[in-house]
Amino acid sequence: MSDSREGLESTLSLLARARAGDQVALSDLFARFSPALRRWASGRLPRSARDLADTGDLVQEALLSTFRNLSGFEHRGDGAFHAYLRQAVMNRIRDELRKAQHRPATTAVDMELPGTEASPVEVAIGAESLERYEAALGRLTAAEREVVIARVELGMTYSEIAAATGRNTANAARMAVARALVRLAEEMGERGQSPG
Repeated sequence: MSDSREGLESTLSLLARARAGDQVALSDLFARFSPALRRWASGRLPRSARDLADTGDLVQEALLSTFRNLSGFEHRGDGAFHAYLRQAVMNRIRDELRKAQHRPATTAVDMELPGTEASPVEVAIGAESLERYEAALGRLTAAEREVVIARVELGMTYSEIAAATGRNTANAARMAVARALVRLAEEMGERGQSPG
């Protein structure tokens, strides 16, 4: 974007006012140069280097930073200010590229996937229930404890439980497990209820 004689004077006038602290002049400078710089910068920042900021954000940051330090700009002819701003944007893009080289690679995360970790509430409830289960299990007889552990914790079939515990049939093991689970539930219920 080269400045015409009329535009050059207007830009120089805006610069003079902006250096004097005129916020309207700063806004006018931003509005004048931002669209062209966005078009120019578009595609110069590779997708792999983009983080939360896109190219438009980088242009805005570069312009704001430059406008805060207008005293560093020295006018050297037509198009000088635009070239100065373009260089500021290019420097900002280079900074992003350097940062991207030191950042670990990112992958997209499907936010619809269910989590596999227990929530803090599930952990707390689970821990309390586990403590109650362990305490109740300790109050069962050795034979009851053995069939509960075989079925609940080890996931053994009734046939496997019958063979492991010396019962004649899978049905006999099923009945022993059922009786032991009723006792376990009673023990957990009685000790798990708060008074009152």
